Amino acid sequence: MGVSGCGKTTIGDLVARELGVPFLDGDSLHPVENVAKMAAGIPLTDEDRWPWLATVGGALATAGAGGLVLACSALKRSYRDAIRAQAPDTVFLHLHGSKDVLGARLEGRSGHFMPAALLDSQLATLEPLEADESGVVVDIAAPVDQVVSEALAGLAGTAAPAAAAMAPPGTEPSGPFLVDLKAAPFNLDDDAIAWVDATLDSMTLEEKIGQLFINHNNDYSPEYLDGVLDNYHVGGMRYRPGPSAAVQEHIRYAQSRTKVPLLVASNPEMGGAGSCDDGTFVSTHLQAGSHPDKSIARQMGQVAGVETAALGCNWAFAPIVDIHYNWRNTVISTRSFGNTPEIVVERAKEYFDGISESPTVCAMKHFPGDGIDERDQHVVTSYNTLGYEEWNTSYGHVYREMIGHGVQSIMIGHIGAPELSRHFRPGLADRDILPATLAPELLQDLLRGELGFNGLILTDASQMIGLAQAMKRRDLVPATIAAGCDMFLFFRNPAEDFQYMLDGYKAGIITEERLHDALRRILALKASLGLHTKARGTLVPAVEALDLIGSDAHRAIAAQIAGKTVTLVKDTANNLPITPGTHKRIRLYGISGGSDFTRADPLAYLDTVKDELEKAGFEVHLFKTADQREVAGETGINFMSVISEEATGDYADKYDAAFVFANVKGFAQEAAIRIKWSTPMAAEIPWYVTEVPTVFVSLNQPNHLIDVPMVKTAIHAHAGSVEAIRATIEKIQGKSEFQGTFNENVFCDSFDTKL
Repeated sequence: MGVSGCGKTTIGDLVARELGVPFLDGDSLHPVENVAKMAAGIPLTDEDRWPWLATVGGALATAGAGGLVLACSALKRSYRDAIRAQAPDTVFLHLHGSKDVLGARLEGRSGHFMPAALLDSQLATLEPLEADESGVVVDIAAPVDQVVSEALAGLAGTAAPAAAAMAPPGTEPSGPFLVDLKAAPFNLDDDAIAWVDATLDSMTLEEKIGQLFINHNNDYSPEYLDGVLDNYHVGGMRYRPGPSAAVQEHIRYAQSRTKVPLLVASNPEMGGAGSCDDGTFVSTHLQAGSHPDKSIARQMGQVAGVETAALGCNWAFAPIVDIHYNWRNTVISTRSFGNTPEIVVERAKEYFDGISESPTVCAMKHFPGDGIDERDQHVVTSYNTLGYEEWNTSYGHVYREMIGHGVQSIMIGHIGAPELSRHFRPGLADRDILPATLAPELLQDLLRGELGFNGLILTDASQMIGLAQAMKRRDLVPATIAAGCDMFLFFRNPAEDFQYMLDGYKAGIITEERLHDALRRILALKASLGLHTKARGTLVPAVEALDLIGSDAHRAIAAQIAGKTVTLVKDTANNLPITPGTHKRIRLYGISGGSDFTRADPLAYLDTVKDELEKAGFEVHLFKTADQREVAGETGINFMSVISEEATGDYADKYDAAFVFANVKGFAQEAAIRIKWSTPMAAEIPWYVTEVPTVFVSLNQPNHLIDVPMVKTAIHAHAGSVEAIRATIEKIQGKSEFQGTFNENVFCDSFDTKL
């Protein structure tokens, strides 16, 4: 404790290392509103401080058997009393310094909340430790190593000198972060805990190893499921999406055959879409963050919960809590709620509350946070390069808020965090920086220790190159569990991976304590859903529940959200409105990223666009690329001939306006996504902006202006759904107002995109 500049972080971290316990900077627990005040030089009021002090006390109280060193100003007796109310055994180490010493240190600091001008205010507020308070006072004028030595000596003489850390061997559990089944997010009663323990005791070693795996079901046949369940005893499943009736029957059979009820996961990032072929597309995460109405995210969660629960799913791999800081990053560009921690926290809580109305638990992702590196962890290890303090006020703030809000599990990204790793492991060489899935300092010291997460940790998909490139498969499979993950997402080769995990346990890479702690968390998550109390035949709803999927009510929600979120990014030439009465003849261009792993026609959405335009009264002339024309049977076609035919002087005599609808998608095939034109100098590139009014509409990515800065009217419709396309065409005509909002990422840090 002490005023700003006394060295709480430096000394606290060094003391923690000597004691062998985690260190936490209390500043990282401040809500963003407090941080903004302090950065602006505005003193906090006690009303600002009380919730923060309660959080500080809670962190100390739940630190586990190993104890915790926490840096906090705690200037007033009443503040310290508030902390002690949560953690009565707290010992205060007061770092005392003269005003001259403190002032000199503050002048040399950067990147911190506290301007030196507030030192006088803090010194006036400071109330020294009183005789009845357990604590030590150390003068900071001495060299750092001497201050640390004096602090340790003083702590050793107090009544409670981090007793858990100094207890004789064998008197306390050796792991400071063992699960507490009665605490959040599990909150199990005695009966549920008894089921966890009894189930664990009844398992063979092979069954225990199997529970660590989440299988990706590549086949719907009963024979396939029999093999997975009988041979590998998996704890969870995800499946390849298909028709809802087939998905539900698949899950029903799996639950009927398993010894321990399964966690059945889905990926409901957009509502019900993605969990089955006929699910409702409600909105993307970015779309849910692109309007002042925060309830959009809640509605997305509600529909996701209802439709996935109807299938028999009970685990949502959502919400996504990444922050889209880097406009070049396209793996989360539409999958993040926005580019600030505040919007991410607000909308993620809404989504969580909405989906939690159904019998579903959530796995937020991708810790320690995507959105800094432009690369995609599916194809290469990416990195969150923020420093410790900056991470704590951004991604760390998001995770603390969501953990406090009750999220039950966290998916770990194959994302390295060099500065965070070095904070806990000083001197760590570049070559030793590992993705978070393999980094105990990030999973244990940070996520379990400083953030206090008691729930379940799972890896992201293990086939991702971000993990696969780190070490040999036989080593990395058990290393993820040893590092602190509780479940392993997807076999690459089931027999091999199962054996690698078993061998890792037998070799001691996974300790008995680590294995059993992971299993207790897995079983606790199942018990928190009440799976242990339900008859096996009731784990999946009746067939009639499928009527909820893609229902008229859900489609109406999707249409309402599309109407709110279609966004006018710019209209600098005042091209809008464009109506059949003013611009009858439309030249329509389509842009896609080419076919992806789904093998679906990447330009199929143009049929919907053309149909909706014609319904509105436009005369539509659809552009065909050289490849499309050759497929249709034309001969003698090449890109130069198409350019020559398209770019003629009478273009404006043939067409009144040009509409470009881009639905550029990509998944795990490139590190970042940009527009790829159909040919060199392709005829669809908007050269025609000088000829006729041109409107560019993105149905997916928000970063296209970097590739088409010449367009003067740009719209982000967010989705290729019928609802979004229809709403966009209505707004182009001026039949309804644009209501959507956007952040500065759309301009891609380039001046010409705003022209």
